[in-house]
Amino acid sequence: MKKPPIISLVIIFFMLNACTQLKFFSPETHNHNYPDKKYKEKVLLKGYENKTKDLFNEKDLSGWIIYGTEKWYVEDGLLVCESGPDAKYGYLGTENFYKNFVLNLEFIQEANGNSGVFFRSTVEGTKVSGWQVEVAPPGLYTGGIYESYGRGWLIKPSDGKDSSLQMGDWNKLTVKVYEDTVTTWLNGEQMITYSDKKIGEANGRIALQIHDGGGIKVKWKNIKIQEL
Repeated sequence: MKKPPIISLVIIFFMLNACTQLKFFSPETHNHNYPDKKYKEKVLLKGYENKTKDLFNEKDLSGWIIYGTEKWYVEDGLLVCESGPDAKYGYLGTENFYKNFVLNLEFIQEANGNSGVFFRSTVEGTKVSGWQVEVAPPGLYTGGIYESYGRGWLIKPSDGKDSSLQMGDWNKLTVKVYEDTVTTWLNGEQMITYSDKKIGEANGRIALQIHDGGGIKVKWKNIKIQEL
């Protein structure tokens, strides 16, 4: 049998070596390390688990600003909002702005429980610009998102989804705001998730609301925030 020339063997050797190097340094198609959105979010949120802080110190209203003439006070370690003689809208807003965060709090509705939790919002007098997570009696869309002085209701939980809400008992509300997406949970059950460009571009305070009309009393506790 005729042996192949030496030069051919050399060429074949370099070609095999080049292929081996390519295999080592070029990831295969099914193994690209390009994270999807969920993986990216997981990485971005990693390390924030223990960065939770209290927004309410259970003693006074340090770190908060009262807007309007309605009553905001601390009683037995609880934050209380109550209709005043003017029976108008009132707000209690954080001194600081918060953009990306997870907010956890508990509330109990006494008398009329029409209230709300605003995020990325600003307040002038008693006019608020921003978005409200609804807190209301059963069947009135607690956990939904309402844009004040704008588009109104952006999304409501489906009928009956807030069935875990208990008037006269403590309820837990969780609000996650990250980039342009808002997700809410009531007593551990997801109410809504909603993405919106206008929300994504905004920044502002967190604020608790007391509705107008009078006869409202809501108590709050364990108000904690985890900045993302």
